[in-house]
Amino acid sequence: MFSSKEEFKKSFITRIESKDMRKTTELAYEILWEMTCEWIKESWDRTNGLYKENDEKQLYYFSIEFLIGRVLGQNLMNINAYHIVKEGLDELGFQLSEVEELEVEPGLGNGGLGRLAACFMDSLASLQLPGHGYGLRYKGGLFTQHFVNGYQTEQPTEWIQEEHNADARREDLAIDIPYYGDVQLVMGIDGLKMKVENSEWVKAVPYDMPIVGANGGTVNTLRLWQAEVSNLPFPGDKDYLVYEQETAKITDRLYPDDSLESGKILRLKQQYFLCSASLQDILNNRSFSMEKLPENVAIQINDTHPALAVPELMRLLIDDHHLTWEQAWDITTRTISYTNHTILEEAMEKWDSRLIQSLLPRVYTIIEEIDKRFKESLETQTIDEETFRKLSIIENGVIKMAVLAVVGSYKVNGVAKLHTEILKKREMKELNEQFPNKFHNKTNGIAHRRWLVKANQELSGLITETIGPRWIEEPERLNELHYFAQNHSFLQDFQAIKTLKKEQLLYHLQRNENIIVDPASIFDIHIKRVHGYKRQLMNIMHIQMLCDRIKQDSTYRPHPRTFFFGGKAAPSYHFAKQVIKMINTVAVKVNNDPLLRKHLHIVFVENYNVTQAEYLIPAADVSEQISTASKEASGTGNMKLMMNGALTIGTLDGANVEIFEQAGQENAFVFGMRAEEVMQYEKEQSYDPKEIINSDPEIKKMMKQLVDGEWTEGKENVDFIVGQLLEDRDPYFVLKDIHSYSNAHERILAAYANPVKWAEMCVKNIAASGIFSSDRTIQQYSNDVWHLTKIPSVY
Repeated sequence: MFSSKEEFKKSFITRIESKDMRKTTELAYEILWEMTCEWIKESWDRTNGLYKENDEKQLYYFSIEFLIGRVLGQNLMNINAYHIVKEGLDELGFQLSEVEELEVEPGLGNGGLGRLAACFMDSLASLQLPGHGYGLRYKGGLFTQHFVNGYQTEQPTEWIQEEHNADARREDLAIDIPYYGDVQLVMGIDGLKMKVENSEWVKAVPYDMPIVGANGGTVNTLRLWQAEVSNLPFPGDKDYLVYEQETAKITDRLYPDDSLESGKILRLKQQYFLCSASLQDILNNRSFSMEKLPENVAIQINDTHPALAVPELMRLLIDDHHLTWEQAWDITTRTISYTNHTILEEAMEKWDSRLIQSLLPRVYTIIEEIDKRFKESLETQTIDEETFRKLSIIENGVIKMAVLAVVGSYKVNGVAKLHTEILKKREMKELNEQFPNKFHNKTNGIAHRRWLVKANQELSGLITETIGPRWIEEPERLNELHYFAQNHSFLQDFQAIKTLKKEQLLYHLQRNENIIVDPASIFDIHIKRVHGYKRQLMNIMHIQMLCDRIKQDSTYRPHPRTFFFGGKAAPSYHFAKQVIKMINTVAVKVNNDPLLRKHLHIVFVENYNVTQAEYLIPAADVSEQISTASKEASGTGNMKLMMNGALTIGTLDGANVEIFEQAGQENAFVFGMRAEEVMQYEKEQSYDPKEIINSDPEIKKMMKQLVDGEWTEGKENVDFIVGQLLEDRDPYFVLKDIHSYSNAHERILAAYANPVKWAEMCVKNIAASGIFSSDRTIQQYSNDVWHLTKIPSVY
């Protein structure tokens, strides 16, 4: 892009002087965006040319979310131009950090699922593998979170601008998607065929976003579909105005509220829209015979949101490309692989057969046939009724998308060793027995180029200065830092950087939210989607216990701690929204109490997103990973925080288990029940939280305060919380684990009292974190599932 700082400055000056002499930061952003896009476009075209020339197998990653964050700075970093641009802009009177702040973060995701997809895109391009993403171009993303009197409010997010968007419209590749209609049998050249008449069509217009790999040599594509009114004939018996409004909704918001049937239909429309548009696009642009699809294409469905890819690919192969059922099934089940992301039964997607039959009549007949044929294959076996029920794709008028995804794919993976074992031995035990070679593990990973090289440039610079630059391309070389874990000079440099990152976070919070925090306090960070199993409730209840201890025991004066929370609750998830209200209410009481404020401070960061995470994660001292054991599939925030030198307080759940294996439990704070204990309690239904409440005076007092509404401005603000803890018998074992959690926090205070030892523990975590790079995860997928070939760089 720019071979030198002087070359960059010359080009930049020429452009800025041709536009406006005012030389504002906004103008600098506009010009830098243009310059970066021009260079990327050149490399993007060359990459696509190489793919056509080499004609190698391509991967397509289907995901309902891609939480990519801001792209300008990361692209500059990946093309090795960041520091040239930074220094050049400094000399021209601009701050690159201020220029970056003008970029609006794309609203394409919500949490770990979407961030994982973004990390995978980064690693695919950086490893020079031909892998692309398919997603939806949401107009407003999830929602912008604000707090009003402590309550979460959801405001529309408008990230798409007239200029300087990260994607480019490809009208020439638009595709029409059918909904509704009547299935008819018609006579074709190959005999009787199914045809859908009187469909309601929606046009899918692709917008392409470049995914720039390390060193800028490979630029893959993230293709996002936008729903628009089709030009095809519209059924005469329908209201066209309603059609226009409903079409716009398909890509209006991520995860529309599905508490009503209209919301369920909209979610189904979104999922089918993604699958059908993407599959048609793949088939339309192939250069090989249809029978060769599995040898040329790998499709990975990220969770069950794209599970309709299985029957939709069958529909396209049979109805549009005239293959037999047997041919189509063979191709489908050698092309699609499936990643499972959940252990929670309630999170396993299920759809009312009636809805799918109405909205997608032909797809429904195919699902019925898949289910019928699979059940027929089971008739030769001796299977009890319960097993048969669990293996059914359609059961009592409900379609189980996870079962459909397993039956219709050639590989199924969990995302952490513990998660995969639970799938194989409990949640999908019967399916694993039917398909013993199908299930495998691929522990999640994170893009270290984003979360360490970019987000923590000071620390990555120290690492490079200490062990050389090869760790950036081979992140497992971070283990060389073990040799420096007791080097006082290195530890001092690490501590100085941690202090600097805290100061940068505080500047960000003060500027944007007028929040002032003690930089000498322990930064304890709990950032993730707000949910019962992630146990933000346990965190805030423990803080209440600390408050009571400080008030009642004049000898208990712990080191100051700032508890940071960040995360959104789904609009219809009332329990989680009450937890947010509770955290904010307790925060007001604690932060305004002269005695408590000396030792405790609570900050709930509004509208948590990738940009907020890039400030929070490098500044963290303590990483809260406290999900109920056996409930978190993996987690990736745990990896990001570990890689930036935060110490984990966590359960033996998800990828925490592997983090503790790599770093050593002596360099973390492990607490709580194990997964086997939790599952045993659930199996026996023997856990009674009231026994704990009645036998523990501290918990009993805290529960009384909660029930009476002392900390929460009234009982009505905690009725869902109290109901879950008492009436629902504390399904996430908050009260069971809270004393173990409290003891782990006391160990944190004891460890933090020895700064040198603490820094040594932090460095050992960083040294052990390289295995959690998404480069490792993607290489394993490629070797074991997709069988991709590395394409030489365009440079």
